[in-house]
This record gives sequence, C-alpha cells and structure tokens, in this order.
Amino acid sequence: MSGLVLPIEPLTAGAFAPFGSVIEADPKTMRLINGGTTERFHALGKTEAAGEDARIVINIFRGQPRLFPYVVDMMERHPWGSQSFIPLDNRSWLAVVAQDEDGQPGRPRVFACSGRQGVHYGRNVWHHPLVAVGAVSDFLVVDREGSEHNLEEIFFETPFTIAASSLS
Repeated sequence: MSGLVLPIEPLTAGAFAPFGSVIEADPKTMRLINGGTTERFHALGKTEAAGEDARIVINIFRGQPRLFPYVVDMMERHPWGSQSFIPLDNRSWLAVVAQDEDGQPGRPRVFACSGRQGVHYGRNVWHHPLVAVGAVSDFLVVDREGSEHNLEEIFFETPFTIAASSLS
C-alpha cells in the first residue's frame, strides 16, 4: 500500500462546498407543492452547460464495486459543464475530489456518501470516476452533452490509496 493514504470524511454540505453541493433532502430548502401533498427540496445543485450546442442530459451509470485497498491514480474534470451523481440503490459510495492547484488536482479528499446522498460537482472540479462500494450500484447522472471535448484527465506520478480499514 502506498504511503499516501487518504482518510474518508463524512459527506456534509459544508465540507463539500468547495467542490459543489450535496444532493439530499435538506429541510431548509423544503416547500410544499401539489396542494400540500408533495415536499419539494429545491435547487440542490445548479447545472452548468456551456458551449454552442450544449444541452443537459440524464443518464443512468451502473458502477462496478471497487476493491479495497483502492488506488487513486488519476482525477478528471469537465471544463464545459457540471455533473451530478444520485444513487438509485440506497448503497453507500465514495466521492473523491480535489482542489485545483495551477491546473492540476491537489491532494484528493474522500467523502463517504450514504445511499441517500448524491453530489453535484461544479464545472471544472477535479474528481475521480464513480467509486461504488460493496455491490454493483446504479446512479442517476445529470450531465452536459455537446460538441466540445468535455473531459480532462490527469494521472498522479505518486498515487494515493484508500485503505480497506477506512470503510468501516
């Protein structure tokens, strides 16, 4: 295992704010609609889609469970749009993000997400691809589509590790 072990942090709105927003039923955003029969948790993430022919698309991603210890050897970002991941199977998963440091990802942070928490990565936020834990897991993904190349990947010279013991 690499000496660069990443701790797993609880996913909270405050801790995740530099990277985007947490998508979960937040009582502060709740309003009643449909004659009082539905609670709407409003504006949990603000979708961004820049570019000449950009449009917002909704997808389902099916993530294979990662094996731990897990090596984080790369990060990606999307310069033309934001991206949201919402779990559909009520299974825990991990969100791995990093601050931008002169066009490169800094030291990654790992957030433990419950099966009732999604995340909205802001435009140009460094993140690792989907990290499903324990079982194949489906996610509703709100993403940008357009003719511009919307993916930048960086591979670390020295990878980081998420230890199996961190999952408990």
